[in-house]
Amino acid sequence: MSNSTYDYDVLVIGTGPGGEGAAMQAAKAGLSVAVVERHTSIGGGCTHWGTIPSKALRYSISSVMNALGSPVLRACGVHANPTMKQLRSSAQQIIGKQVSMRQTFYDRNNVPVLVGQASFVDDHTIRIDGQSDQKVTANKIVIAVGSRPYHPPDVDFEHPRIFDSDTILGIDEKPFSITIYGAGVIGCEYASMFRNLGIKVNLINTRAKLLEFLDDEIIDALAYHMRDQGVVIRHNETLDKIEGVDDGVILHLKSGKQLKSDALLWANGRQGNTDGLGLENVGLTPDKRGQLEVDEQFQTARDHIYAVGDVIGFPSLASAAYTQGRAAARHFSDSVEVESNLRIRDIPTGIYTSPEISSVGKTERELTEECVPYEVGSSQFKSLARAQITGRTAGMLKILFHRETREVLGVHCFGAEASEIIHIGQAIMNQPAGHNTIDYFVDTTFNYPTMAEAYRVAALNGYNRLF
Repeated sequence: MSNSTYDYDVLVIGTGPGGEGAAMQAAKAGLSVAVVERHTSIGGGCTHWGTIPSKALRYSISSVMNALGSPVLRACGVHANPTMKQLRSSAQQIIGKQVSMRQTFYDRNNVPVLVGQASFVDDHTIRIDGQSDQKVTANKIVIAVGSRPYHPPDVDFEHPRIFDSDTILGIDEKPFSITIYGAGVIGCEYASMFRNLGIKVNLINTRAKLLEFLDDEIIDALAYHMRDQGVVIRHNETLDKIEGVDDGVILHLKSGKQLKSDALLWANGRQGNTDGLGLENVGLTPDKRGQLEVDEQFQTARDHIYAVGDVIGFPSLASAAYTQGRAAARHFSDSVEVESNLRIRDIPTGIYTSPEISSVGKTERELTEECVPYEVGSSQFKSLARAQITGRTAGMLKILFHRETREVLGVHCFGAEASEIIHIGQAIMNQPAGHNTIDYFVDTTFNYPTMAEAYRVAALNGYNRLF
């Protein structure tokens, strides 16, 4: 299958989830593949600055706080106040394991990792400035360079108390208070983490609701629980200026409000890492946030150049990036259309707030706008024996289904283990017609006690609404 005209059949720029997915799929198809990584370790932002370290920190915080909140430990006189360094220590171990494991993927599939900054010379030639400057050619090129926190020019990120979602992971001391500007997924996740540490949190939302792409009931539940935990949420606010002072940061809003806190986390948007790629040499122009436009096959305006992952924008999930990379590789290696290969339209959300959120499929808002006759089945976690045993009773599972066919149209979960629970509903949604209904949950025996039992309870709740 290889084309000897070029050094490689495929060159992938970036080793995050999108790049890895594309490289491995292409290698399995028998193509000669190389990847370019500008950092000394593979894995991209997902492994080093985003998903892995932030979720490891979240787990450390929740584990420690749950343990310290145990009545048994309190009765034994156990008290502790872990430092940020102690809380994030496990993250470094996990990052090392991830890098080592992922390196074996490239090694056993004979995919060389070329270290350096990649830039286009022409349509099929890439210059790599790094340990050994070189030029390589490839028939197909996949851009998977990821993104970084967006830095507006009027915010002083050099100030020791002003952070973005990358640098916040290196914070040395727990602040007494923090203001988070931006209430998207990253802002909400960090608001939950810091509040669980007992830090006072101001969460500033530039929109009318939190995470507007979610189901309205889930949005309301998230807002309620965050406020119940002590997070102060301010909606429909716009930045005027950020003033860093010796003892903190003052956030000035255009509404006239001023908020002072020990630290500020800027969590308002991401910027694609396309600067320095020499895209002008191949006729590609990213948008103002450095993102590239692609079609449904992940092809850019140049058919032989693909782009996947955060660099193409929404949904900006590690899981989505890996699937997009595989889909792009299947398209250029096997001529398989995206619609007939991987379920790129069936990507669940996974939001690691406290409690966490996950959903797949349509929301009630969307079904109402589309005039779909749907019904709702819900289950409150507080009624589940497993939730009562673990003490994590906050949350619910909601199934949206067609009134006539009983086909599952959407599943929305808020609570402990939501990102795991969602996959059961996802699997049933994608069964052939007649097998993708709530009947499966009604007629199936679930282990008891489990959180998955929520599906049976929700399905019966919905079934009883039919007439």
